[in-house]
Amino acid sequence: MAQLAGLILVFVLVFGGLFLTGGSGAMHALPFEMALIGGAAVGTVLIGNSLSVAREALGGFAKAFGGAKWRRDDYQDLLVLLGTLMRKARQGGFVAIEADIETPEESAAFEAVPRILDDEGASGMICDAFRLMALDLSDPARAEQRMDQSIAAYLDQRMKAVGALNTLADALPALGIVAAVLGIIRTMGSIDQSPAVLGTMIGSALLGTFLGVFLAYGLVGPVAARFGQIVDEDARFLDVIRSTLGAYSEGLAPGVALEMGRAAIPPALQPDTATLEQALSASRFIAKSRTAA
Repeated sequence: MAQLAGLILVFVLVFGGLFLTGGSGAMHALPFEMALIGGAAVGTVLIGNSLSVAREALGGFAKAFGGAKWRRDDYQDLLVLLGTLMRKARQGGFVAIEADIETPEESAAFEAVPRILDDEGASGMICDAFRLMALDLSDPARAEQRMDQSIAAYLDQRMKAVGALNTLADALPALGIVAAVLGIIRTMGSIDQSPAVLGTMIGSALLGTFLGVFLAYGLVGPVAARFGQIVDEDARFLDVIRSTLGAYSEGLAPGVALEMGRAAIPPALQPDTATLEQALSASRFIAKSRTAA
């Protein structure tokens, strides 16, 4: 919400000033210049990146204004899910959670947390970690190494998209100059016109430089910075999974492993101990009810 308010403020001030000082000529040329620079900007992103990275980069605009994906309730749901799976594995061995990790879409534990189930990165990381622990009990560190690799792959893909936006921000002033030069060329072709006409044409040409600088430092640059922050914030969710299951794979009790994971959650999103314990108790009660039924 703060980012959206900032965007509105910037646009109102800048384009309000342009309207008041630039007159009708500048406003008449604005759509053409915007389409020229914007189209060239999208083209540079496509030229310099793979299709997946380009799509991720352009989607970064929506993510920058939408905020981080994971909320406080999601972190609590994650700890409850991990606690449920660790407790079942502790009591009945890894065979007790085989159905949960092989077909999570049919697991009652995963169905209780649909946002985590729908996220392939988070659900896949959980299932892979438990699967590796079950396959190789002699080397518990292997599961943690695999989780480290998953987090690194997540960050690599998304930081490439952040880098693409930063490159675009660097390129926009130059694209604005290109648009301005095109306007000057058009003006020189009408050199026999009156000074009033030439003044309007030159002002429209300089509008390209204005837009290039504004879009670079007033929009794309800040969006890239915010997108990078969101990537880091969302990666924290995966880091909590790694911290919790890494502790469990080393032989710590589920309760201790959960506390290790809770400590890895940012303070602003961290569920308190009492609330988490209530959620875990409710999960255990529901599981016993299903078993009895």
